[in-house]
Amino acid sequence: MNKKTLLCLLATLLPCTAFAHNLNVGHPIPSATIADKGEILINNGDIAYQNWSTDQLNGKVRVIQAIAGRSAAKEMNAEMMAAITAAKFPSDSYQTTTIINRDDAIWGTGSFVKSSAEDSKRDFSWSSMVLDANGTVQKTWELQPESSAIIVLDKNSTVLFAKEGKLGNNDVEQVIAIVKQHL
Repeated sequence: MNKKTLLCLLATLLPCTAFAHNLNVGHPIPSATIADKGEILINNGDIAYQNWSTDQLNGKVRVIQAIAGRSAAKEMNAEMMAAITAAKFPSDSYQTTTIINRDDAIWGTGSFVKSSAEDSKRDFSWSSMVLDANGTVQKTWELQPESSAIIVLDKNSTVLFAKEGKLGNNDVEQVIAIVKQHL
């Protein structure tokens, strides 16, 4: 391989490494706390917010969907989320946690992102929904902007799988298999 070909190859790979997350399989999820907004709760039919922390993830196998506050990011892994719903994992040992980064929304759409997150909580009341007003999780986990990440954790919050961007069919099957194996 000549120098020019090698340089072109390296140049195409650099953008991929520039936004590498810091979620390492076999290691605990990096600690994060969200104080501005946080976990969305339903109290007597009304929406409420409470501080949220990764400390709350212990005890259940989880799939975390960390998404930018954009419809394109939400749709990016809709097939993954549909597969999880279809799998009907037991709620006593499994939970999906969706973390929506309102700070990574198209300018002027923050209120729509908030109301959409609240509507999703009403529609999927058993799921954990977290609204991250300041992008704390994205910054802490070094996630790509305008994207979606799928992370699988065991009951001790150890990362079993982490991938950003759209998951392929093999990835979806792998996530479902990992969750089943750890329930």
